[in-house]
Amino acid sequence: MINNGIPEEAVEISVSSLAQSSLKQYTNGLKLWWEFCHQRNINCFELNSQAILCFLSRLYGQGRSYSSLNTTRSALSLLISPRVGEDHQIKRFFKGVFKLRPPLPKYHVTWDPAVALGYLETCYPNNTISLEALTHKLSMLMALVTAHRVQTFSVIEVPNIEISESKIEIKVPARVKTSAPNRYQPLLILPFFHNNPKLCVASTLKCYLNRTRDFRQPGKLSKLFLTHKKPYKEATAQSISRWIRIVLDKSGIDTSIFTAHSTRHASTSAAVNRGINIDTIRNTAGWTSSSNVFARFYNRPVKNTDNFADAILRL
Repeated sequence: MINNGIPEEAVEISVSSLAQSSLKQYTNGLKLWWEFCHQRNINCFELNSQAILCFLSRLYGQGRSYSSLNTTRSALSLLISPRVGEDHQIKRFFKGVFKLRPPLPKYHVTWDPAVALGYLETCYPNNTISLEALTHKLSMLMALVTAHRVQTFSVIEVPNIEISESKIEIKVPARVKTSAPNRYQPLLILPFFHNNPKLCVASTLKCYLNRTRDFRQPGKLSKLFLTHKKPYKEATAQSISRWIRIVLDKSGIDTSIFTAHSTRHASTSAAVNRGINIDTIRNTAGWTSSSNVFARFYNRPVKNTDNFADAILRL
């Protein structure tokens, strides 16, 4: 970034604009680029289209996917110059990769949320099942009725949860993947689902707060999700993902194919099949009104088969 004209004292602040996950993805590609340049005595900070094409071709020959190569290109753009992505020869190379090795959606179809909901109905009453089962149930219900990422759930603070007679509102002021200037932070709406108390996410959340109240010392353990074994700690996004996968597995859904993130595919695809307006789906899941992410990556045929939460829970 110094090579791009950013003064040294501003580098650390500028790097903070990148998510930790992006930096982690870039590290491997930049390390390989450094080794490639060292072997050929090439300046790794110089925009050399021929060298970059040779490097990317080597990675392609090793079986790298279009997505992986594109990540490497982004890393080189950060290191060298944004002109890496604008170079006509490199753009032509990626058009060729796209045709020869097109990126495929992870899921051609998705699972039916009714399958998981059927299992969750057996986890009742909420005040008598184990804390472990209640924790797993709440994580899956919240994933389905909000269509948000587990990262969002991992940063929810109890003081930001407002409970009324008809619904629970959860404000998420913490920085998440969708956070950006002039963009609203997530606001999760959990209506009370009186038609089926076994699947009422709001009631499940209230019960969970009651059962974990004694673990939450003043000023400590303020996050919503806690680990369910002593010593109780605030749960990470990885823990919440694992809990959701456990529910998927117990529901009979193939976890060798579907991950915790697939709840976004399953719930949003089911909602559109139920006739929920696309703007409602975008707003609920945290996509902007102009985003085509849902259409490109998430809308999948539901395998075996207006309010977003009600549409999911009435399946």
